[in-house]
Amino acid sequence: MTMRRIAVEEAFSIPEVAEALQQVAQGPADNADMPLVRGIYDAQGGYGKLHFLDGLLDIEDRRIKDMDANGVAMHVLSLTAPGVQMFDADTACEMATLANDRLAEVISRHPSRFAGLASFAPQSPRRAVREMERAIGDLKLNGFILNSHTNSEYLDDPKYFPILEAAEALDRCIYIHPRGASDGLKGPLRDYGMDSAMWGYGVEVGTHAVRMMASGLFDRFPRLKICIGHMGEAVPFWIWRITFMNSRAQNVGRAPRTSLTMAEYLQRNFVITTSGVEDPLALDYSIRKLGVDNVLWAIDYPYQPSAPAVAFMDAVDLSPQDKAKVYHGNAERVFHIKPV
Repeated sequence: MTMRRIAVEEAFSIPEVAEALQQVAQGPADNADMPLVRGIYDAQGGYGKLHFLDGLLDIEDRRIKDMDANGVAMHVLSLTAPGVQMFDADTACEMATLANDRLAEVISRHPSRFAGLASFAPQSPRRAVREMERAIGDLKLNGFILNSHTNSEYLDDPKYFPILEAAEALDRCIYIHPRGASDGLKGPLRDYGMDSAMWGYGVEVGTHAVRMMASGLFDRFPRLKICIGHMGEAVPFWIWRITFMNSRAQNVGRAPRTSLTMAEYLQRNFVITTSGVEDPLALDYSIRKLGVDNVLWAIDYPYQPSAPAVAFMDAVDLSPQDKAKVYHGNAERVFHIKPV
């Protein structure tokens, strides 16, 4: 019997969001998202040559054929970066609602093939909470997607605590997905293609995760669950030093006193995915460091090809029980997906 494969970081879009981002692409913005946004939505070259937009918009034909060809049972869909976070608050709220409705409709047509993470607009935390509650209570979506910073602000800012409180109360994980680095980080990342997945995305989300741990917010929200992709955006590999240096910073008054260490927060409050990192040594380390229950498989479709991601996971030297956890069991638990 073929093992169930659930891929948990699989991007999609809808025409309305794509059109709105096309308007952004043609505007004067100069943030670190713009090379990717202009490449995909202005389609004059660069990333446009890779035809990512076609893969994002075609959910029920090309994508399902790709899944079938590679033995992938389910995609956990999420609105592609930068989601709604480059829009003004009113537009962002409108687009998040529309994207969530469309996502729920697709899932209703293909309940065995798709699950979904809901978008929300952090620009308006109170409206974001209402949409989060609607997405879980009415639309029956499986969690939330956030594209790291919003206006160069991170979730340790108390203005966003209502969002964290809602996620904890709803018992749903927030997947923090990369976007271009915040204004304070972007400078040295703008050369040599370093602004995106080569380096900048990991720096951005890794910074976000460490800020959350070091701020002490997980003492306030102990049951909050955060997912980060790309084998943990390097945080698991630095966690010994992060923990040691944070302890020193706490002792000299440069960081808040926390109930747990940084390593303990990483193991308790975070899960990671394999998206875009098909390295067996990295996976082996991550499982040893975080525990097999905290590692989930992902492809990163359409930005990464499916066949190598499947071949990578199939070849990993794990017991059948542990491979089943990474391939589907952990996703079923973290994202409330019904086992088969």
